[in-house]
Amino acid sequence: MELQGRVEELRSNGLGLVGVSYDSQQILADFTKRHSIAFPLLSDAGSATIRRYGILNTVVEEALGPNGKDPAVRADLARYATVNEPSERQRGIPFPGTFIVDRQGRVTSRFFEDYYWERNTVSNLLLRLGAGTPPVQATQVATDHLELRTYPSDASVSLGTRFTIALDITPKRGMHVYAPGASNYRVISLTVNPQSHVRTSPLRYPASEVYHFVPLNERVPVFQKPFTLLVDVAAEATAEARKALAGRTELVISGTLEYQACDDKICYNPVSLPLTWKVAMHGLVPGAPQPPQQ
Repeated sequence: MELQGRVEELRSNGLGLVGVSYDSQQILADFTKRHSIAFPLLSDAGSATIRRYGILNTVVEEALGPNGKDPAVRADLARYATVNEPSERQRGIPFPGTFIVDRQGRVTSRFFEDYYWERNTVSNLLLRLGAGTPPVQATQVATDHLELRTYPSDASVSLGTRFTIALDITPKRGMHVYAPGASNYRVISLTVNPQSHVRTSPLRYPASEVYHFVPLNERVPVFQKPFTLLVDVAAEATAEARKALAGRTELVISGTLEYQACDDKICYNPVSLPLTWKVAMHGLVPGAPQPPQQ
């Protein structure tokens, strides 16, 4: 349903859109009519394409098989399919995700989730592709060493959607901060404070460059030019999460950006910069069927 509301935006970024589902043509046609879907929904009969692409949710397959009563299988079923009891209706479901395909039919990017009731937002995907600008007001922060502009990819999220927090960082003239792989220096990093039923992914770094510190004949990976750090956040859609987060209208994410900056002569004291992001929050993804109760 979110995709339908973003079709024109995707097209303006040169992206076409096709949905692929293991549902029958009849089910997809009914869904298209009821929700006025204006992009193609394709039926993958028997999950043939899902299997060829290697994205079949094998947890459901195993739970429907001879090992279905195994406690480890049951635990995986609740975790990755958000149900306690498997059904034939679920056989063939994929891991949810998105492929970006060029005009020659080659996959250029892919974004996938482990958990069936989670989905990337369109803004999240566009941000990770470097296309478009999220319609969210950014927070500006300046220190003695860098300029920071930070924002979430979405102003409003649902349970079960994955969004991204971005940190656009510009070192001040003559300054650099340290990238992963730099030993004996504090690498720039973001620590997100944990909270129940909210998961974060490892911080994603862009490519760095090698800085040659001539006095020590030392070469270390650094960021000297503007760069962006990204971390994904997901409010879970499990039954326990829905109960715990019921009535919550706002999701607050807090964390600390840590770094050490140097110029050609001085290495400055490490800095710890507290940050907070707020997004509106509501139930499950609009238009999504409700997961069975646990």
